[in-house]
Amino acid sequence: MNIKYHPKVKSEDIPGLSSNIAVRIENAIINHLMVNPIKYGFYLRGTLNGYRKLRVGDWRVIYRIVDNKEIRIIAFSSVIPA
Repeated sequence: MNIKYHPKVKSEDIPGLSSNIAVRIENAIINHLMVNPIKYGFYLRGTLNGYRKLRVGDWRVIYRIVDNKEIRIIAFSSVIPA
């Protein structure tokens, strides 16, 4: 599957990550999302219905599968308040 990042993920989320967290998230995307995004991701509810999350430590990768061909990553979110 192809991976596409929302423009804000590229301009705000990724640059704001520490290098070790960025590497962990990148490895999770390569080893889990690209291999089997349905198995490793969990459905979200409410306003994010239709999206999924992948847990990477205290971080979440929020994404949607489009036409079983593409994974669109819309955000990286920390569950620990800044």
